[in-house]
Order: sequence, then C-alpha cells, then structure tokens
Amino acid sequence: MYEYFEGLITTVTPYYIVVEIQGVGYQVYVANPFRYHVDLKKQRRVYIYQAVRENAITLYGFWNLAEKNLFLKLLNVSGIGPKSALAILANDNHLGLVEAINGENVVYLTKFPGVGKKTAQQIVLDLKGKLDDLSEQSDFAGQQSLEFKDDGVSNGNLTEALAALDALGYTKTETRKITKQLKQIDADSTDDYLRAALKLLMHN
Repeated sequence: MYEYFEGLITTVTPYYIVVEIQGVGYQVYVANPFRYHVDLKKQRRVYIYQAVRENAITLYGFWNLAEKNLFLKLLNVSGIGPKSALAILANDNHLGLVEAINGENVVYLTKFPGVGKKTAQQIVLDLKGKLDDLSEQSDFAGQQSLEFKDDGVSNGNLTEALAALDALGYTKTETRKITKQLKQIDADSTDDYLRAALKLLMHN
C-alpha cells in the first residue's frame, strides 16, 4: 500500500492528475484537480490511497495527510465507496464537514453529490464523535467552522470549476461575485460551469 508519491505533476484534468516518478506517469484521481498545477521542475507530494478490485486498480490522491485520513474515515461508513468519499471531499471546507457530522446536520450532508438522507444519517451514526482528532490537525488550519462558512458550494463540479478559475489567475473577490449566479445554473459538468463562469466574468 502506498503512503504518498513525490514526483512531478505533468497533467491536470477535470477528474485526475498525472504524477510522474522516474519516467512513469501515475493516473491519480483527486477531489479538486485544479488545486494542482503542472510543474515540470518542482516535485510535489501527493498522499495516495490504492483501491484494488477484481477488474481495476485505482489510485486516489490527497492534498495533505489530513484529507487522506478524512477519506479513510468516510470509507468506514456503510454505503460510502472511494468515488463517493472523493466527491464529498470536493468541498474544501473539511472542518465544516466534521462539524456537520458532529452536529447531526443531515441537511448539510445531503448537499453532497450522491448523498441522500439515509446515507447522511448513516454518516452521522458511524462518524459522530470520531473525527475530533482530524479537526485539530494543522492541515485544517485556516478553515472556517460551519457557523461562519456554509456557502453551499457542495456541488463537486461547481467546486472544481471555481478551483479552475483560481488556477487561471482569477482572484477570490472576482469568483465570489459570480458564485451565487453559478449556483442557480443547472450544469452537468465542471466544463459547463467553467464556461458559464468565464462568460459571467467577461460581463462583470
């Protein structure tokens, strides 16, 4: 089992990144690919979880150890698989997620893709009170609690689109102005949200 990869980020797509290590490129699925940047000179550490099935071996990557540990906790929930756990992590406010679970905030949890009321209740049942060690980790430093930050951006595609805008050089102030409008758009993919966002930014 891999703990982490340390290599060059050679490719960033809406769904995965490619980490090159000694001439071998590893396809790694991550929650927010556009948090990463292609850099052929500087190595980046990516924490890894390897999922093995009969017909596939899939690598999942994480920005830091705290994010990986939260992913592993989610996998312990009945009905939550790697893809569902990764979709939940697409919302970068992980401290808010921990507080929602501890506070039995089922409504907040059902905002995540693929999480219905029954699954949300199961998450609370399995993880309430078991995530306190994560909320205290330094990797969550700087994140605001749910009390002060519940912007509702739990849509994984929208979150990825906002991260892509950041990678393109747009400021938080610029993206914040259009986030409310983007939430009202019925888009099916990250690319759809990104195209809509660029149009809005051009007219602001």
